This record gives sequence, structure tokens and C-alpha cells, in this order.
Amino acid sequence: MKLVVALGGNALLRRDQLPTAVNQLENIRRAAAQLARVAAEHDLVLTHGNGPQVGLLALQAAAYEKVEAYPLDVLGAQTDGMIGYLLEQELANLLPATRAVTTLITRVEVDANDPAFQHPGKPIGPVYSKAESERVASERGWTMAADGAGFRRVVASPLPLRVLGLQAIRWLLEHGALVIAAGGGGIPVARAGDGPALHGVEAVIDKDLCSSLLARELQADVLLIVTDVAAVYLDWGQPTQRAIGKVTPQALAEHDFAAGSMGPKVDAARAFVLATGQRAVIGSLDQIEGMLAGRAGTQVGLASAGGAGTP
Repeated sequence: MKLVVALGGNALLRRDQLPTAVNQLENIRRAAAQLARVAAEHDLVLTHGNGPQVGLLALQAAAYEKVEAYPLDVLGAQTDGMIGYLLEQELANLLPATRAVTTLITRVEVDANDPAFQHPGKPIGPVYSKAESERVASERGWTMAADGAGFRRVVASPLPLRVLGLQAIRWLLEHGALVIAAGGGGIPVARAGDGPALHGVEAVIDKDLCSSLLARELQADVLLIVTDVAAVYLDWGQPTQRAIGKVTPQALAEHDFAAGSMGPKVDAARAFVLATGQRAVIGSLDQIEGMLAGRAGTQVGLASAGGAGTP
């Protein structure tokens, strides 16, 4: 089967961890061990998040005042290279030498007039206390918003319109490569007016929405959205919390999910299933084989046997 696996940033760096190189490499090695077993049986395109990493780079860039901080599209490209390199190396160490593993720096077109530029909502970087977030917002001029029990910087997250470089991705898949692409939702670029020229924009595209678009373009058989929780939950964090098992896109649409975390994953899964009639699964990385087999995670399909709330 042809799979698109969207690897969440929190699966690469746990929420309670400092974003050190050692911590990231340890988590990537753990992820690679899971992914390599799936890749051994299927054609695989791997995408990944970059929220913690791009936020850290932004902080580091802002700390050096002799040079103006690099824009988010450039920082996003840097995270593509860094995370892609680590994933590529660890996967190549586990797969046969005959299996090529390739990382592509992927541009993704967005609309320069997307309303998201006026309403930043994509969390990036570390989690702060309320007092720390107020200090950082004052010093940096950044927009901060609640994220769970803490606060994080939020930036514009326009909708992905077109994944550039699809021809290269298809060619690599046809020749047996495992492809790492559209990292961090891809590098956001937009058109200046009606002309053909593209330019980078100050934004971070949602990785899950971009992965859904990429999976549709590639006619994938399954979209796997892997993160640090076992499934999509109703009443998250409350005594009535319960996991959703098998569910239709229509049933999922009847519920609201947090815009900064599970909401985009649910939207991405729904869009893929409705457009292709294929299956999307949301769940934990350590259960990825069970997710693929239909035994774990939230299984989203048109002919689901269960409804929202099915265990």
C-alpha cells in the first residue's frame, strides 16, 4: 500500500522535554524503529511537524541583535533540513542498504490574502507560564495564546493550496524510495499578484492539513496521523473523557476539537477520507502497526461500523 505518515512534532519532542539535540535524537531513533517496520512492507511518504524546533530557532535568531532575525519561511526550511537529516539517517540505519531514503525540502503555496495572516493561531516554540509569556510578548512583540496549562507563541497558519515538487516525490516513490517531504507543513510561499513568481511568507503551515493535501495528490491508500496520544477523545481532560474508535467524517464534524492541537488533525483526516474514500487514522506512534491494521487509534472511514465515542 501507499502510505502518507504525518509524524507530529510532539512525537519527536515530548511536551515536558527541553528541545536539546540529545532529546530530539533519542525520540527520532524511537520513531524510526516504529516507522522502519511499516516502511519494510509499504511505500511510504513521511511528513513531520516542526513547531517546537522552529520556535526555538526563532528565539535564537531574536537573541542575536546585530542581524535582523530570519523570517519564518527560512527558519522552516532550516528545520526541514535538520529534522529530515536525522530521520533519514536513523531510518537508513535500520532499512536495507538497497532501500533509498530521501529528504526533500518542499515548498507549499498559500494565498497571500489568507485571513490567517490577520489572526495568528499556530502554536510554535516552548511552553511558558503566564508571567513568562507576558514578558516575552512585551520584549519580542509576539502574539501569545493559551496552550493547555501554559502559553505559547502563535503565528499565522494559512491553508495549503498546492504542494510543489509532486513530480519528484512521485518519481522517487516509483523507484522504491522512502520519501521525507513537506516537513513542518512545507515552506510557505505565495504569489505576488497574478504573476508566476513566488516568494516566502512569514507563516507556519499546519503539518496535518498539508499532509492531507499531499496524500490526496499522491492517491495514498491510507493517511496515518501519529502523535503522542492514543486516539481522538471526546470530553478531553474531563471525567467523561472517552476515545473515539471507528467513526465517519460526518460524525466527527458534529464535535468541536481544539484548534491548536487535535482540531487540524481531525480536519485533515476528514478531508482526506471525503475526497478519496480511503481511510485515515489518528493515534499514537507506538501503536502505528495496530493503527494500520485497524486495531488502534481513531479509524476514520466512509463505511465505519461505529460512531463517535466507539471504543
